[in-house]
Amino acid sequence: MHDIPLVDLKAQVRAIRKEIAEAVLRSLESADYILGREVTEFETEFARYVGTKHAVGVASGTDALVLMLRACGIGPGHEVILPANTFVATAFAVSHCGARPVPVDVSEADFNIDLDRAAAAVTKATRAILPVHLFGLPADMDRLRSVANDTRLVLLEDACQAHGASYQGTRVGGLAAAAAFSFYPAKNLGACGDGGMVTTNDDEFAASVQMLRNYGQPKKYHHDLLGYNSRLDTLQAAILRVKLRRLDEWNARRRSIADLYRRLLADAPVKLPVEPAGRRHVYHLFVIRTERRDELLAHLNALGIGAGIHYPVPIHLHAAYRELGYRPGDFPVSERLCREILSLPIYPEMTEEQVAGVAEAVKDYFANR
Repeated sequence: MHDIPLVDLKAQVRAIRKEIAEAVLRSLESADYILGREVTEFETEFARYVGTKHAVGVASGTDALVLMLRACGIGPGHEVILPANTFVATAFAVSHCGARPVPVDVSEADFNIDLDRAAAAVTKATRAILPVHLFGLPADMDRLRSVANDTRLVLLEDACQAHGASYQGTRVGGLAAAAAFSFYPAKNLGACGDGGMVTTNDDEFAASVQMLRNYGQPKKYHHDLLGYNSRLDTLQAAILRVKLRRLDEWNARRRSIADLYRRLLADAPVKLPVEPAGRRHVYHLFVIRTERRDELLAHLNALGIGAGIHYPVPIHLHAAYRELGYRPGDFPVSERLCREILSLPIYPEMTEEQVAGVAEAVKDYFANR
């Protein structure tokens, strides 16, 4: 048995326990638990890291998406184009604004939104295109920007899986009108709980998100917008400040692990993730592809290897979206990927021996099936 988890959060905490403890204690002693100094400092540091003028901390990645869309004026009667192959929160955020999510199929090569299909999905009701930098690989933002400009749409980013990834030398989060990030614990930059961030270069947009997250208040007890209680906790911001200083190091390690997987699995009968020129992958997940996915997953799990599936159901086939009227076969690439993709363990603290153990188990399955 290998006992290799999909992600090892305990290992990360062990490596920075002292700094985390100091940050938490500092935050507790300040007692400014709601929108405290640590939040302001983290927002400044994260904006500097991404390369944007503003970063606004919110309660979760889903809230980041909702508030970003709300600040763009997305609401009832509007449509937002997004990939069919993503975590359902991308679509839920559109629905929670009262708008209609319009899933389109994805590219067979990189699993991100298909650019031609995105362009073909534009209607008079379309207001925005929301690509997802899936698994840590940026979408083709130049071509998406061209589509958005030609059709006068707002281009946004779901960067919830891509902290530190870059496109043509620019980090995600600064490639569109605004971007949403998640700090779910397992992300490349994860909190010890939930958290999220909206980044933008637009002053008015940032001010709107700041109001929306805090009951629509420009100042206390004056409510200009129908807002939310969606504020990044000061304690989480203190922890995230510690982790942000290590994000580039951790991402470099993820890339090193991905390179090792590629070498070790080069001769295995699986499809490996791609990294097109100009797009720097940060491997939130290392996702392979095989028609024998379910059997391989069972084999790995039986050996104590924590492989998983991200994601087993495409957006249009969730019961929650039955009313959209889609059927099996409408987005064949996304549906095929959902049957074939498998996430192998990857996290910065993973050893080369563990990577080799996973790779060997994958090859053994195909050698002995």
